[in-house]
Amino acid sequence: MTPQQALPGGSVSGAAQGVGGASGPVARDMAALEPLKTVKSRWPAIIGGVLTLAMIVGLGQELLGRGLVGLSHSVPTNPLFYIVFVGLYMALPIGDYIIFRRLWGIPISGMAALIRKRIANEVAFSYSGEAYFYAWARANAKMVAAPFGAVKDVGILSAIAGNAITLLMIGLALPVGRELLTPEQLRLVWGSIAIVMATSLPFLIFSRRVFSLDRKTLWWVFMVHCTRLIANSLLVALAWHYGMPSVSLGMWLFLSAARLLVSRLPLVPNKDLLFANFAILLIGQDQELSELIAFTAALTLLVHVVLIAGFGVAALVRKVRA
Repeated sequence: MTPQQALPGGSVSGAAQGVGGASGPVARDMAALEPLKTVKSRWPAIIGGVLTLAMIVGLGQELLGRGLVGLSHSVPTNPLFYIVFVGLYMALPIGDYIIFRRLWGIPISGMAALIRKRIANEVAFSYSGEAYFYAWARANAKMVAAPFGAVKDVGILSAIAGNAITLLMIGLALPVGRELLTPEQLRLVWGSIAIVMATSLPFLIFSRRVFSLDRKTLWWVFMVHCTRLIANSLLVALAWHYGMPSVSLGMWLFLSAARLLVSRLPLVPNKDLLFANFAILLIGQDQELSELIAFTAALTLLVHVVLIAGFGVAALVRKVRA
């Protein structure tokens, strides 16, 4: 049998014409299966560049504002502090990598984009990291054909998981710590609880219209976020314990839960100051505690700066080699 005979109702040239895209339903079907083409559309690269610039500006403001003054304070000498700090810094990118590895099968090189996503959210403006990662995904259209739905769902579930863990921490911490709060602070906490619940309920009520992923995958993503948040709290407690071993690990675990709680309460102003005051009331040693918190924040900023510079140098080397 010849190749022409093997093709029912047509010839090799006719099939090639259909696949080649001249005309016909086959051409339309094949075009629908092709990934988004970003060669002609430069907006993902433009958005990525703008947000990268925003990261650099944000880091510059941090350096000019607080700077790296925290590094001049007493430095933890226990090497376990720095080992745990690395895990603490990478907890969020690793959690995101686990999620998008399953959703898209991204390679390990995608970790760089996820680290940039974290830095953008911390030093630029809220959810700028999600915008950066979406632009990165669109620029890698051969790997990701329709990234918007997944990025949106993962971002929303991250917020819902944070709210759920926050409400859990409130349930555990409020009976113990309510005596340490002033009536005004207590009213702010109750108001914040109401806002936290109100911001999560619409997504749960209208989940079928909001989310793009299937229910099983949504639950899996939600559990990954919850696991990451719990691991983050444990790592914070361990880092502080190795930085100030005079304070028990149990007390640091309680304070880590309080830190997560305070960081997500929307109506509480000066969150860092409130947490520091709360921690000082519990453990004392205000100067040593303040220096440890300042050192941890400054070390995080330093890692941000080093990584952004490293990513820039790597991109420049790739362009030179190309």
